[in-house]
Amino acid sequence: MFKVLIQPKWTLHAADGRPLPPKLIDLLLGVHATGSLAAACRDLDLSYRYAWGLLQSSRSLFGAPLLRMTRGRGATLTALGESLVWADQRIAARLAPTLDSLASEVEVELGRVLSAQAAPPRLHAAHGFAVETLRRFLDEADVAVDLKYRSPGEALAALRSGDCDLAGVHLPIGEFERDILSHYADRIDPAGDRALHLATRRIGLIVAPGNPKRIRTLADLLREDVRFIHRQHGSGARLLLERMLAKQGHSIRDVRGCGIDELTHAAVAAYVASGMADAGFGLETPARRYGLEFLPIASEHYFFLVREQTLTAPALAEVMAILHSERFRHELGLLPGYDAGRCGTVQDLFEAFPSARAVFA
Repeated sequence: MFKVLIQPKWTLHAADGRPLPPKLIDLLLGVHATGSLAAACRDLDLSYRYAWGLLQSSRSLFGAPLLRMTRGRGATLTALGESLVWADQRIAARLAPTLDSLASEVEVELGRVLSAQAAPPRLHAAHGFAVETLRRFLDEADVAVDLKYRSPGEALAALRSGDCDLAGVHLPIGEFERDILSHYADRIDPAGDRALHLATRRIGLIVAPGNPKRIRTLADLLREDVRFIHRQHGSGARLLLERMLAKQGHSIRDVRGCGIDELTHAAVAAYVASGMADAGFGLETPARRYGLEFLPIASEHYFFLVREQTLTAPALAEVMAILHSERFRHELGLLPGYDAGRCGTVQDLFEAFPSARAVFA
């Protein structure tokens, strides 16, 4: 199987047309991660002299330094240096799922043209770190998958139209399960669909280290001094937040946004980490990865909805084998906020979700 890798690359040009020096962003990322210019040079296989030249060229370009060197205390980025690092992080977080979907599409097309291999399983799923892990395991096993990141509603619509085999969906555990399940009810066949469990995960408020705005509850999001980074319309996270705020008598329209809606949990966390927002609503995993604080609000079932007859199809054999493997479950358990206790379990809707009988009565 051919493996396609598409990575976001960006640059910046001064008014006179001069671009950022090559390797500069990688160098800044290395200093940000290690707190040391020398360590960043070693990781990138750059000479210290060359790296210092990059920094001097950049200072000339911007008219301001990107790095501060302190004897005995290593290196720290200036505000400008931090801005460049977080710009890179936001670009990657926002584009990675789209590029991953495109890479999968190209892989499938190459496989179709170059060999007579069977059609791969078609997976449409809301973006999440368990799905990323599954994709990595399939790649390691040299198993093709036609992966498209979609909102839960779009994934379920594709399942109904026959355009996908597995539709990734997430439902909150507890009082909001019935409400969210009802929202998707017209795209679910309770008699013929089955829930193939992947993981449970925690979702909540993502805030800056130390929580300087003292954000504790959803009601704090309505304060005028709080800048909130929204998820896009149609996303499961936004739908849940809307329902939770409505339960408390509030509207999401009263939450002061940043003028943009992000497409992934990682992008929300990167936005908060960059200082451009005070809070976001998302998963624990990206919050921990970016060194942010996480205030849990709810837990969710993340699962695939699949037609009963599809479960035994040859195309899903490798997927099912991975979901049942101890190594895969162990990897999911290492993700902050994730639990893989039910991974690979298949249930009908009424077994899986207590509210299903009321919704589909």
